[in-house]
Amino acid sequence: MIFETHAHYDDERFEEDRDALITSMPGRGVGTIINVGASIESTKTTLALSEKYPFVYAAVGVHPSDISGLNEETFAWLKEQTKKEKVAAVGEIGLDYYWDKEPEVQKQQRYWFAEQMKMAREASLPVIIHSRDAAADTMEVMKSVHAEEIPGVIHCYSYSKEMAQEFIKMGYYIGVGGVVTFKNAKKLKETVQEIPLDRILLETDCPYMAPEPHRGERNDSSYIPFVIKKIAELRGITPEEVEQATRANAERLFRNKDIIYKKE
Repeated sequence: MIFETHAHYDDERFEEDRDALITSMPGRGVGTIINVGASIESTKTTLALSEKYPFVYAAVGVHPSDISGLNEETFAWLKEQTKKEKVAAVGEIGLDYYWDKEPEVQKQQRYWFAEQMKMAREASLPVIIHSRDAAADTMEVMKSVHAEEIPGVIHCYSYSKEMAQEFIKMGYYIGVGGVVTFKNAKKLKETVQEIPLDRILLETDCPYMAPEPHRGERNDSSYIPFVIKKIAELRGITPEEVEQATRANAERLFRNKDIIYKKE
């Protein structure tokens, strides 16, 4: 069974068929899904999904482009959510200099990234890190909070194979989704070929980033086999080996004191 480590099924693009789609996933080979918060509001809807579906777990956190919703009060509320039984991670948190180029906004992103990393440590939870056009500052913040003591994954990895090795040295996993199937994804393909298989996680970021041959469509977890097939091809192994290894990797990262994943 596939372990989907990064979905956004609370997104409005799933409004019409959300229940039917999520309910269908076990029958389509997807055994576990982590739905990921990106704002205070989407953290609330993510928690609701985790309470409704037994195989859906929640990541609670605020994306760097949504930090305007963070203050003392909302951050205190977020901390409380980390205590819930079906919360598997803090995320998605991090830095995004692609969309946010103002120095003061980037400074605030670094502050809230560090604070949410510390929150994860206090809660004994792993982190899901979003980092776009901000590799050096991401690493700097991580080092400042001793990220090697906080397990996690670099979601939707987009940097070089050399940078991937630096994250791996800190104990981090590399999130691989539909982009690996794109013709122009040279850096990601090189990274997938060179990093250890026991450091790769499968994800969709759905409804975004659908793999070939569905690029441009609404993405969902049933498209992960296209990602598995490409990883297997790049590494010269079978799709079954990729599926089994990545599930073991995800279980290793996201297991915590409150969650015991069943072996399908």
